[in-house]
Amino acid sequence: MQLVIGNKNYSSWSLRPWIAMKACGIAFEEILIPFGSPLGNPEFKARLAPYTPAGRVPVLVDGDMRIWETLAILEYLAEKFPERGLWPADAKARAEARALASEMHAGFSALRGECPMNMRRPVRERALPANVLADVARIEAMWSDCRARHGGPFLFGKFSAADAMYAPVVARFHTYGIKANREALGYIEAMMALPAFAEWRADALKETWIVPEDEADWPTVL
Repeated sequence: MQLVIGNKNYSSWSLRPWIAMKACGIAFEEILIPFGSPLGNPEFKARLAPYTPAGRVPVLVDGDMRIWETLAILEYLAEKFPERGLWPADAKARAEARALASEMHAGFSALRGECPMNMRRPVRERALPANVLADVARIEAMWSDCRARHGGPFLFGKFSAADAMYAPVVARFHTYGIKANREALGYIEAMMALPAFAEWRADALKETWIVPEDEADWPTVL
């Protein structure tokens, strides 16, 4: 299998299936197509065209199969590798995990827009407007509730696809110095302690591509 991804510094959607596969021990070949190349977006679209008609990363390639959209990739992997436990074994917990993953997929646009994933940005606080703080409060409550009920260290005890969906949010909380309560902070620490998270972040810090629209403080913190 191959996983086509974008820049590790910026591509939050690429991080999700990547960390899921790494953390769950699913072997794959990584194909990175940078979207901050000197030739810009046309080159990115041209290189991505053989993999997906959607024109976006990530894309999972499995033989003659091409699966795009993060949740679709995670569901495909869960069906292909049921022994890896990408979703919780308990039916109720599994339904809840899917609900949380879907909420991430469709929501939190204020946080995404104000605090784009940028692992290379120096860690420091950023003043956040009310709509972003509302997203933060919902996420913090969600993380705290899940860990309290399921025992941690992750949202449903052991690492799952739900955690993969929130990995870029963990990166945002860290990078932008977003305050979190004790339970949410414990979750952030558990996620960042994952070898897969550390590997992605180390690679991201080595990248030199710059995408100005994803530099929230451009150019003051470069």
